[in-house]
Amino acid sequence: MPTADPTAPDPAPADPGDSAPVQLELVRAELRRARSKPKQAASSTRLPVARVVVDKGLSHLDQFFDYSVPARLDEAAQPGVRVRVRFGGRVVSGQGRREGGTLIDGYVVERRATSDFAGPLAPLSQVLSPERVLTPELLRLCRAVADRYAGTLADVLQLAIPPKHNRPEAEPAAEPLPPPPAPAPGGWSRYPNGPEFLAALAAGEPPRAVWTALPGGGWPQELARAVAAALSGGRGALVLLPDGRAVAQLDAALREQLGPGRHVALTAEHGPEERYRRWLSVSRGTVRAVVGTRAAMFAPVADLGLVAVWDDGDSSHSDPHAPYPHARDVLLLRAAEAGAAVLIGGFAVTVESAQLLRTGWAGPLAGEREQVRRAAPLVRTVTDFEQAADAAAHAARLPTLAWRTAREALLQGPVLVQVPRRGYVPRLSCARCREQARCTACAGPLEARDAGAVLHCAWCGRPEANWHCPECGSTRLRAQVVGVRRTADELGRAFPAVPVRTSGRDGVLAAVPGTPALVVSTPGAEPVAEGGYAAALLLDAWALLNRPDLRAGEEALRRWLGAAALVRPQEQGGRVVVVADAALRPVQALVRWDPSGFAGIELAERAELGFPPVSRMASLTGSPAAVADLLSLIRLPEGADVLGPVEVAAPRAARAQEGADAAAVAPERLERVLLRVAPGRGAALATALKAAHAARLARRQTDPVRIRIDPPDIG
Repeated sequence: MPTADPTAPDPAPADPGDSAPVQLELVRAELRRARSKPKQAASSTRLPVARVVVDKGLSHLDQFFDYSVPARLDEAAQPGVRVRVRFGGRVVSGQGRREGGTLIDGYVVERRATSDFAGPLAPLSQVLSPERVLTPELLRLCRAVADRYAGTLADVLQLAIPPKHNRPEAEPAAEPLPPPPAPAPGGWSRYPNGPEFLAALAAGEPPRAVWTALPGGGWPQELARAVAAALSGGRGALVLLPDGRAVAQLDAALREQLGPGRHVALTAEHGPEERYRRWLSVSRGTVRAVVGTRAAMFAPVADLGLVAVWDDGDSSHSDPHAPYPHARDVLLLRAAEAGAAVLIGGFAVTVESAQLLRTGWAGPLAGEREQVRRAAPLVRTVTDFEQAADAAAHAARLPTLAWRTAREALLQGPVLVQVPRRGYVPRLSCARCREQARCTACAGPLEARDAGAVLHCAWCGRPEANWHCPECGSTRLRAQVVGVRRTADELGRAFPAVPVRTSGRDGVLAAVPGTPALVVSTPGAEPVAEGGYAAALLLDAWALLNRPDLRAGEEALRRWLGAAALVRPQEQGGRVVVVADAALRPVQALVRWDPSGFAGIELAERAELGFPPVSRMASLTGSPAAVADLLSLIRLPEGADVLGPVEVAAPRAARAQEGADAAAVAPERLERVLLRVAPGRGAALATALKAAHAARLARRQTDPVRIRIDPPDIG
């Protein structure tokens, strides 16, 4: 029996007049359906697919996503611009729209003719700005940093590209200035191969050096000459410094060396809009020299010819945000990609720099011993035994040698006193049984914020008016650790006719006059004195040396050298007194002013023990269950060592929050595991960690584990 053809047209009606109302109703229904159906925007006919990296830092989403380019956005949606896309939900087949999902930001990385995705593509929702902020060079750098530190590209892009501001983008780009002339060697003549290094920069060559700067205040001028040499060779320069004070010193030296308009300083102190304006001047090629703090390590300098980092051992060069990159290592990646020169400088030498010297990757740039002796102050030591034998001076925390040195130096100028701890009395203990005084709410350490003030908890901030020792019942306290302000009070009583200034977290001084005064400072906050300090006293050395950290000795020497370098040379009467055992290796390195030798010995010991930088290491920190779960998913490279787990203290912020709760329950226990691999297998370790972390997220395991590659603070 024949069947009807479903594709055949409907038969004509016998009486057109009878079917007219029916046809009219059908037409109206079709119009209603057409109006209710969302119109699909016409796609671009030229490269209709945009490959986008979305601003979503999840390991299992660390990939590019394809979107269709509507015709209205064809001109604006160029590679490198910021866009907004709808992410999540589902694409309705045949309609090119996405149901559900969230609007998030991203960057166009490529325009393509076709997509590898077989289904329908959702369209770009909006182009936020026509400014091409993500260049191919910056994209490659961010990808390399993410791979090295087992992170995501989105996380690195958040560190690399500052937030958008409309006003700076609307301003026209200025014309770049021509290259400056090659500078004279100046202070680089103090180093045997300094002039050759400068000449190589001016010729556009890529020399690599570890610079052990001579003591004194000339390092900003020397760095400025290195930048000028790179610019004179037609290439760009990027210099990173640990803090805003150091940036200000180099900024002033560059203005004097280069004049206006040839460089910019990038720091948080300038504010978001001004910082973005300066960043745009670099991205657009108007300026080719950048100085800044850690956040400037991704500055898109065109034709990069020199990367430099000052005081690379300072902890501020390590970014506290995922994936926790170190500025020095990012600059080394940039130098390898761009064929740029490298200059790692400071008064101290880190073990990482010593490793670069040992392998021959970089050469030394240091003064001869005779030049070092002429530039450095005289360093003397006060042992703990001598301090204990001097009872009266011990009570005042000023041994006889230090007191006599300060008294004589104050006749010539200011005296610097370095104290490792901030505050007044940051640690207290029972005067009878020596039990540490702790908060009754959260067990945090109690501190005295001023003379006669009520005690407060250093974690939760609660006042403790009626403390008594839970062990012996005594109410008497003694200072376990003395801070900067208490030291200033003591010195004010010892030298009543001399002004006392403090520099630290409560207020950092940039500079002090060359008149007699006592300047009490925490490490790293020492102000520059006009004409240099007449003397420096380095107190409480044990507080730096006794830290439970692999870098305790290296960090102590770096802090001492930074303070001693501000003192006048020995020929001008400059003296430094360090209250520490003279037999200790860091103290001997300070007395001899031999940071390179100290770093070489430290590196040899690290090699024997298998610690970084000789090996590659990763730390995993989280709850015991989360760490164990991540370890079960990791496919470790052959020969990898698993060290731990060991219990670690909860972060201070968590402890403070715990103390603020009325219940005051003990903070959650955290564990840490160290993973160690041989040199050359760091990339495989990072890849394995990232894959395991992505697998946890895909299984909706939300208990976090903090992953750090080559952590600088291994205890």
